[in-house]
Amino acid sequence: MKKIISLTAGAVLLAFLPAGCGSIHSTAIQLGLAESPYYHNGDTEWDHGGIEEYYFNQIPGGLNDIYRELYSRLSNREDEADLYAQVRMDEFQTAYTSVINDHPEFFWLGSNMEMSWSDRTGKVVAYKVTPIVGEAERDAMQRQIEEAADQCIAGIPGEAGDYEKIKYVYEYIINTTDYDSSSEDNQSIQSVLLNKRSVCAGYSRAFQYILHRMGLFCTYVSGTTTDGGDHAWNIVRIGDQYYNVDVTWGDPVFENSLRSSDQVRAMNYNYLCCTDAELDKTHISDAPVPLPACTDDSYNYYKLNGMYYETFDYDTIYNTLMNSVWNNADYCVMKFGSDEAYQQARTEIFDNGMLRDPTQYLMDTYGQSSWNYTYNTDDEFDLITIYWQ
Repeated sequence: MKKIISLTAGAVLLAFLPAGCGSIHSTAIQLGLAESPYYHNGDTEWDHGGIEEYYFNQIPGGLNDIYRELYSRLSNREDEADLYAQVRMDEFQTAYTSVINDHPEFFWLGSNMEMSWSDRTGKVVAYKVTPIVGEAERDAMQRQIEEAADQCIAGIPGEAGDYEKIKYVYEYIINTTDYDSSSEDNQSIQSVLLNKRSVCAGYSRAFQYILHRMGLFCTYVSGTTTDGGDHAWNIVRIGDQYYNVDVTWGDPVFENSLRSSDQVRAMNYNYLCCTDAELDKTHISDAPVPLPACTDDSYNYYKLNGMYYETFDYDTIYNTLMNSVWNNADYCVMKFGSDEAYQQARTEIFDNGMLRDPTQYLMDTYGQSSWNYTYNTDDEFDLITIYWQ
């Protein structure tokens, strides 16, 4: 029998194919696990590209051997093979998804993977992936991908800490990539690093790939959003704390694709090193393993950059607005520490005339009799952005 696993937008979908028991590879069924060249008697010290494999470390220990075998075969670019380590279909799905989530460098893998299993044992005995990059093209594309990633890394100052590196890559991908649901190979890293057009899976895998290349921890998370759409994002680690990062939702091109008016013009930093409490308002993980808790907000972008207000104070917010126009800023961003403070700010700014003085200053400065500004309000993150120009 055969089954297809389809990986789209980070989600795992299943579709059955007609039974084909006569095509089962009997040699794979007969080989014992101890005969497998991928079996290491529980030893986890093996060549995995020098990265920290989060999913490998979280899946049940009984799946480590099929994970190792799949990683080794895919590293050797075996698009199809009989398997030594045999597991149930659900276990194979967990192991395969875990390998793909740990290793974005397998850029040639397509969205479909076919597996064959034995009706007698119920175990998966073979797999076949549908590549999106032919074998003859892979070496050249790999070199291009590595060069593109290194070009990004070369722009990072030598003294940068882990947060600065993560922030730089976040901004780099957003600044060099357009969100495009029709883009080619958009589940893989080349869509971002070479084609510069992608969707969430491409954004997240490219972000993970670049961070891995710098020796930083980054894992891939798939799931859905509260509106039901498939989605993908990342978790990073700084020190001993974990943080959510959603590069896609930081891109104003993505934001604008959801809107019919009031176009977003500024990069969104809500999703750079945010907590579960913030992300869980809109994101729902379907990861096959437990994810690390993201509870620390030490690297909240708005706190680090003086844009955070725990409570609403009229004079403080008034001065923030005036300082923004005095300094000829294009926009003013204010994040509040509670829904109550955020709602107070909205009322005073937009209903009670707090914007009169800054707009009057702009009219006087530029000799205008009126002034048009635009703004965005984010109820999920208690954020107000006012665009003066």
